[in-house]
Amino acid sequence: MKKAILFDLDGTMWDASQSVTDSFNIALERLGLSRRISLAEMQGAMGKTLDEIAHIFFDCVDPDRAVDIMVYCTEFENKYIEEHGGVLYPDLKKTLSELKESGWFVACVSNCQSGYIEAFIKHHSLSELFDDTECWGDTGKLKADNISLVVSRNNIDMCVYVGDTMGDYNSAMTAGVKFIHSAYGYGSVPDGTPKINSLSELGDKLKNFI
Repeated sequence: MKKAILFDLDGTMWDASQSVTDSFNIALERLGLSRRISLAEMQGAMGKTLDEIAHIFFDCVDPDRAVDIMVYCTEFENKYIEEHGGVLYPDLKKTLSELKESGWFVACVSNCQSGYIEAFIKHHSLSELFDDTECWGDTGKLKADNISLVVSRNNIDMCVYVGDTMGDYNSAMTAGVKFIHSAYGYGSVPDGTPKINSLSELGDKLKNFI
């Protein structure tokens, strides 16, 4: 049986909200715009698609202009993240290494733009710990579809998705995979959902799914 664990990124493997906020505000300044994004606003938008975030942050401007602003900000963000990184949650590298050693297929599926996962992996030297990645920016598909895509193309028999928001929970349910809530992240999910309070708990929690 080929078993896989798929991770959300923001709020599950790291907290890059400060770096992302800083990058957006630098980009907005370079565009000559007065709009600034607060850390709380950015944390509230984490996990949503870029179209959704554009509407949240720039709903006062023309929709096409909002998309153009988002494209500029996210392209700048990727470069900034690759250089500055984010804050990895404790024991991430150790947990990923142990999963690989235990025979798990490890992947990341996120609603982010193209290049963001790659910037995360490159800055923190994690390339050897991931077998696959997928995101909204590369496929234009919803997270549930991207989870199913990764499962299908890698011939996965059993899959667990780890995420922190209700959107992650709903995506896993729609894709027909098991779900573990990273309760230390940005969001909440229905009571009774299997959860971890730190990444160090993941190995033991997965024993309930095998």
